[in-house]
Amino acid sequence: MLINELISNYETDRKEAPKTLNDILDFYQNKYISGDIDIKVYRDIYNFLHQQGATSAHEYIY
Repeated sequence: MLINELISNYETDRKEAPKTLNDILDFYQNKYISGDIDIKVYRDIYNFLHQQGATSAHEYIY
């Protein structure tokens, strides 16, 4: 999986560059929740971004 592809998809949809890897992860979480991508694609993206240091808002303990 190429980070450039993930960023390009984000920029095309959002019309702006992501500020952090977390923004990209949130973007793909929303795509999964809305049914735009399936669970396998989402898991691959999640695992890739998580290995790069991204954290989900759902991982924080308030």
